[in-house]
Parts: sequence; C-alpha cells; structure tokens
Amino acid sequence: MSVLITSTSSCVMKNTNLVPKINTDFGYKNNIIWNTKCQLSWRFCTKFSSNSSSGPNGSVGDDVFSVTSSTKSDVDYLGQSTKGDLNLNHGSDASAWEVQQGPIEQVARFEAREARALLQELDIPEPFSARHSPRGIFCTRTLNLRSISVIGYDMDYTLMHYNVMAWEGRAYDYCMENLKNVGFPVDGLSFDPDLVIRGLVIDKEKGNLVKADRFGYIKRAMHGTRMLSTREVSEMYGRELVDLRKESKWEFLNTLFSVSEAVAYMQMVDRLDEGALSADLGAVDYKGLYKAVGKALFRAHVEGQLKSEIMAKPELYVEPDPELPLALLDQKEAGKRLLLITNSDYHYTDKMMQHSFNRFLPNDMDWRDLFEMVIVSARKPEFFQTSHPMYEVVTGEGLMRPCFKASPGGLYSGGSAQMVESSLNVHGDEILYVGDHIYTDVSQSKLHVRWRTALICRELEDEYNALISSQGHRATLIDLINQKEVVGDLFNQLRLALQRRTQGRPAQTLAATHMDDKELMETMQKLLIVMQRLDEKIAPMLEEDGELFNKRWGYLSRAGLWDKSHLMRQIEKYADIYTSRVSNFLHYTPFMYFRSQEQVLFFYFFIRINHTFLHHILYSHHHIYI
Repeated sequence: MSVLITSTSSCVMKNTNLVPKINTDFGYKNNIIWNTKCQLSWRFCTKFSSNSSSGPNGSVGDDVFSVTSSTKSDVDYLGQSTKGDLNLNHGSDASAWEVQQGPIEQVARFEAREARALLQELDIPEPFSARHSPRGIFCTRTLNLRSISVIGYDMDYTLMHYNVMAWEGRAYDYCMENLKNVGFPVDGLSFDPDLVIRGLVIDKEKGNLVKADRFGYIKRAMHGTRMLSTREVSEMYGRELVDLRKESKWEFLNTLFSVSEAVAYMQMVDRLDEGALSADLGAVDYKGLYKAVGKALFRAHVEGQLKSEIMAKPELYVEPDPELPLALLDQKEAGKRLLLITNSDYHYTDKMMQHSFNRFLPNDMDWRDLFEMVIVSARKPEFFQTSHPMYEVVTGEGLMRPCFKASPGGLYSGGSAQMVESSLNVHGDEILYVGDHIYTDVSQSKLHVRWRTALICRELEDEYNALISSQGHRATLIDLINQKEVVGDLFNQLRLALQRRTQGRPAQTLAATHMDDKELMETMQKLLIVMQRLDEKIAPMLEEDGELFNKRWGYLSRAGLWDKSHLMRQIEKYADIYTSRVSNFLHYTPFMYFRSQEQVLFFYFFIRINHTFLHHILYSHHHIYI
C-alpha cells in the first residue's frame, strides 16, 4: 500500500492527526511520498486525503491507486512476482509526480531520511531494526508478501506455544508409565528438558545423541546421558557423516515435540547399559529400545489421556500471546486468505483455538472467523505428498460427510494440498505455509507442492539473547585464536627454514637464510611455548562457548565456533523465512518485501577485515618475537 501525504492533506491515525514536518532545504517541493516498498498497515492509516476512498481488503483510492492482478503481474529484478503491488494511476494528484524531478539517488536519499523520521514519530520500528532483534523475521530466500494470496498455518507450537516443561513433561510421564507397564525399569527417572535441544540427531544403532555441522560431521555426542569426549567422538564418528536419508539409523529432532521422546530414550540407554532391563523383555539393543520408547509415547498420544488433560486445563499448558490474533487479523484485512492445516483432531483444535484466540479478538469474533478454510486431521506430511479423501465436519460433535471440493468458510478433515489449491484456485508460490516442524511442515510443502515456507522456532529468542550476552567472551576467544594463527604462521615459517637448512638448501628469503642458528632455535622455542599456553586457554573457552544457551550442546544454530549446525542448514535449505513466533508478523506489515541477506564468501570476508587492525597484530608479533 502506498501512502501519499501532501502539504494539503494529513494522515489520520488512531486518535491522532499527524501533520508531517516539512523540510524546505531540498531542491524540490517537500511532499512526503512512500512508494510501494515502504508501506503502512491499514490499522494505522485510514485516510490519506479528503478525496480518497478506502475499500475492503486494503484497497484504497481507486482513482489514485490500482493493484496489480495475477493476470497482469510480472517478475521484478529479484525474481519475485509483482502481484499485489500498488500502481499509481495516470491523472492522479500532480504533486505525486514531483519526485520525478532531480537525480533519483538524491531524491531517494531525502525520502528515506524523511521516512525514517516519520516512522520514528509514529513509534514504528523500521523493518531493518526489527530484523536485528530476538523477535525479528529472518529471510533465506527473497519473499514478496504482496504476491502471497493464501497463508496456511499449522497449530501446535505454531499458532499456539506450549510450555515445554508442562506439555512435554506430561508427555514424558505418560511415556514412562507405559514403559513401566510393559516391564521397563523407570523408577527414579525424571524429565530433564535441558538434556536435549531441537536439531540434534539420534543414532539408533549406538544409543547416542549427536550434534552435526552443516556438512554432517559430528561435533558433539552423548551416549545415554554422558557427554563423550572429543577423542571418543573422533574415534566413533571420524569416518561417518550424518545422513538423514538413512532413516533406519538416524532420527532428526525436528520439533519441540521430540524433546520428551529424546529425554526418555537417552535415560533408558543408561538403564540398558547398566544391565537393569529384565530378561523377560528379551534381547533388547539400542534400536529396539528406541522402538519401545517411541511406541510408549505414541500410545500416550493416541489413547487421548494426555490431550484430555490438556483440554481440561489449557491454561496450565499454553503460553498466551495476545499479539498473535491481531497479526492474523492484519493479514486477513489485507486480503490474505488464511488457512489452518493441522494434524490435531477437531475437538482438540476447537478447544485449544478458542482458549488461545477468542479472548484477544475484537468485536466478539470467533477464531473460525479468521480462516477461509480449516483442515483438521490433515495427516501431514502425506497431506503434501499424495491425495487423501476429504470429509466435511458438519456438526459440533465432529460428525463428517464425504466431500470432493472444499468451499470458503468450511471445516474439513483430511484431504490434500492439491485439493486446497484447486478449491481456492491458487498454486504453489502464491501460498505461504507456516509451521514449526522442519520435515512435516516446511520441507515437504516446499519439495512436493512448491509452497513458500516459514519456520517457527521459539528457541531463537533465547539463542539471540545468549549470543548477545556472550559477545565479550566470543571476542576474547576469537582474538586469542587470531593471535595463535599469527604466532603459528611465524613458527611454521621458521620450522620450514630450519628444515631447508638441515638439507643444505636456502630458506624462503635471504634474511631467513642468514638467520643465526641460536636465534632461530630460541625464537621457535618461545613461539612453541606461547602456542601451547594459548591452547590451554582456548580449549576450555571453546567448551564454554554456547553454555548460555545450553551447557551440553551450545548454540542451536552453530556447531563449533565458526560453522553452522545441521539444523541451520536444514532451515536455510527449506524455510524461505524463519522467526520465533507468528506474532512477530505484527512488527512488519502484510505487504513486506523480505530480501535475503548477503552470503559472504570466505575470501571476501577477509577482504573486508579492518586492515589497520590486522597490520597492527602482525607487526606486534613480529616485533616481539624476532
């Protein structure tokens, strides 16, 4: 939505008349004009001038603006559809054309400065500043929200966030009770959510939990509940990479729902190693133990006791988010058709959505009023992979009848992504699907139907805050590593010079060739001592890196100091955008143009290093040791 504010008009805000300040220092008339890339939500601006009119779904001033339809859309220079963009009609207010005067670089610089000032006056953060916050929306593949016609949402851990200790703790309790009923020794065990984090991988053959980098190399590992040493990890996995396609061996922890299962499994590995399993259970190996734990947890979900307990007292398990319904309301009023596609059944969905949404919606709205279509028991990931029968839920008790085509406002069970596209007359890249499960929600919707994707990962907020709090520690650590690299480079050069000398060949340079034997050896000795002392300092600091997030596993997004984790690689590969919670959309607009950030190549990173600082480090070490 473009916003036009001239010297003869004002923008009427909620209970506020805003008259923009005009800067007369510039060389053309100083009307404030925001183009289609700088948009205000309709919640804030409802009137642009005395002769403009507003309509539904974000349409405004038909005599001034027109919306690009799908039939007339093109592709912009970033490869995104221009569908949904506003255009300025010919014959509109002449003042709108004054920005065509003068060099565009100068005009744009002025308008950007004025836009920032107005955003500040409206107390609205810039999208760029919102990105650099724990509740930012981060982009891996450029996404023009204006071109999105339909936004689909998962429910659990997406539209509602559970208290992990409460929800997963109860799931764990039911799992352990089921294990006990079939003879497994579980006495004395309790739920410990800090034992695991999302993105780890279970090695079902060895009874291990591992953290891999983006290439699949294993950086940390735990057998049962005991962390393995670096040497043990190297000996066990030095020749083996994590390959998630080998489902018989590896199990990726895709979601917070995986926490209870992983905690139970790792604790039971300890019991197996202790020889505490009864002979009546037969021969049980690590893989068989994983199946037993999975079956026990599956029973907890299928038998309904867990969900019945949560439905009876949802306030004990659900963390309320008053901003979330308002974010969806913005999207709906901007013309987006919203869908709810969840694997949960109708009764659970209705009860939990009522609790999480209705009290925060205006004018006695019901949660159903937000959604063009609701699909329960969707059977994801099969929902995206193949076609299943669809049933319409026709009564409050959940009675259903067969249905071959969905209609707006309907409530359905089952079906498929293809049926959704057919019913709404949309396709692939016009649909954005938002979920918390990397495989079920994000990768499968991306791979099979080419929907645009958004991942919800609540832990990003703690991750961000931990990274900010550890900046001093990381800066010191990196400085020590850089110092060792410089010292080590000199040591290696002198070692090579010594090697050549023993072979009767000249060193790399004339000065090195003529270096005194005693001076050469003494310098090498000093450098070696310094490197050894640096190692003693660096090693424990590396172990501590990430402890503010998780003492065992470190950061969610990193594997080691420099590299990305396997989880981060999955996010970058399958999620177009990712963020900590759906309500973060409220800090942007439904018209946002998300641009992916620069991917800096390694050699380019060093080109951009402060050469003065680097020269100072090199010179200091050279001066001290030579």
